[in-house]
Amino acid sequence: MSFYAQSRIHTEEVLAGFQGLSLGAFFATLKTWNDERITRRELNALSDRELADVGLRRSDIDDVARGLR
Repeated sequence: MSFYAQSRIHTEEVLAGFQGLSLGAFFATLKTWNDERITRRELNALSDRELADVGLRRSDIDDVARGLR
């Protein structure tokens, strides 16, 4: 019983961080995170030569995934 009570308290603390965040905003944030993850994965799969062909270096991948470049 104490495990249930402790896990419930932890879950409530985590969910409290999302208070005021609409469901639509939550899913938009989740979609953005997933799009960035996929972009990083695909760019990391390219060789250095292939990245150079499109004008990128391996160090540029995070910026490209975030849409900063």
